[in-house]
Amino acid sequence: MRKISYCEALREAVDQEMERDSSVFVYGIGVPDHKKIFGTTTGLLEKYGPQRCFDTPIAEESMTGFALGAAIKGMRPIHVHIRVDFLLLAMNQLVNMISNHIYAGLGQVKAPIVIRAVIGRGWGQGFQHSKSLFSYFTHIPGLKVIAPTTAYDAKGLLTAAIRDDNPVVFLEHRWLYWAEEEVPETPYTLSIGEGKVLRPGKDVTIVATSWMNVEALHAARILEKHGIQVEIIDPRTLYPLDETIIIDSVQKTRHCLVADYDWVNSGFSAEVAAIVSERCFSSLRKPVKRIGFAHTPCPTARHLENAFYPNAGTIVKAVEEMLELSSIDVSQENFYSHEVKFKGPF
Repeated sequence: MRKISYCEALREAVDQEMERDSSVFVYGIGVPDHKKIFGTTTGLLEKYGPQRCFDTPIAEESMTGFALGAAIKGMRPIHVHIRVDFLLLAMNQLVNMISNHIYAGLGQVKAPIVIRAVIGRGWGQGFQHSKSLFSYFTHIPGLKVIAPTTAYDAKGLLTAAIRDDNPVVFLEHRWLYWAEEEVPETPYTLSIGEGKVLRPGKDVTIVATSWMNVEALHAARILEKHGIQVEIIDPRTLYPLDETIIIDSVQKTRHCLVADYDWVNSGFSAEVAAIVSERCFSSLRKPVKRIGFAHTPCPTARHLENAFYPNAGTIVKAVEEMLELSSIDVSQENFYSHEVKFKGPF
C-alpha cells in the first residue's frame, strides 16, 4: 500500500488493464497530448503506441460509435471525454445504439465499452463546461453508471468497468484528481453496484454523490463538535444502485439528506428520495431532504458560482433544519480550501 492521487489511481488502472489484456485501448480528444487528460493518460502512448492510445477528431458522435464497432469486433475500448457536457453530442450513439446493443442481441453479444467523462467546476468553467448529468445516464436502461469519490474506489471500480461486458459511463470530478489515499499497487476490482459507508453515525444519514462526499465529510466534522453523529453513504455506483445500504442506514438514523452533485429537479436525488420514502416511511421522523444545484445554468462569476454550488455549509444548515438544532456558527470555516489543489488540465 502506498498513498497516490485519484488521478494516478485512474492512470494505473488503465495501464494495468492494457498490460493484462491486449484488446484494451484508450482514445479521445486530448488523450495523448501534453495535458494527458489531467495526467490520467500519462505514459500510455509511450508504452503502448499510437494504435492503442490515440487522439481523435472533434466528432463525439462518430467517435463514440467507433467504440461500439470496436467492441463488436472483440476489443475493449475506453473512450475519454474531457468534459461530460460534450458527451451530449454522442447521446444518439450512447442511448440508441450502445445501451441497446446487448438487448438487441438477445443477451448473446457483448458491449465492453467504458466512457470516461470529466464533471464538475474549476476556475469558472461556466454553463458549458461544468455539468454532471447523473440522471441523464441513470435513466437509460443498459448503461452502468459509476461516480467514485476516493482514489481507492476509482482504481478498483475503473478496473471492474474495463473488465465488464456491459457499457459503463464512468464520471470523474475534476477537483478529486489530486485527492490522495492509500491504494494497492497490484490490480484489484470492486463490485459494481455496491455502496460504501464513508463515515458511521447514528443521528442522520447523508447520501452523497461524487464531490459532495468531500463536503459531507467536512460538514460531519463540524456537526460532530456539536454532538451530532452523521452517517455518510457513498453509492459509488449510481446504477445499479445499492438500495440496501441506504435503507439500512436510514432505518437506523431515521433521517435522510441527499446531497447530490447535480440539479435537484428530476435528478438522482429524487430517485433516492423516492426509494427511501417508499421503503422507510414508517421509520422517518422527517421527510427526506434534498440539496443540489439551483435550477439555473451554472454562472461563471465566482461569487455567483459559490451560490450555485452547495457545500459543507449548506449541508450543516440542512441538518440543523432537519434535527431542529440551534444555528451553528460556521463563520470561521473555510469551505473551499480543497480547490487550491486544482491544477487545471495543464
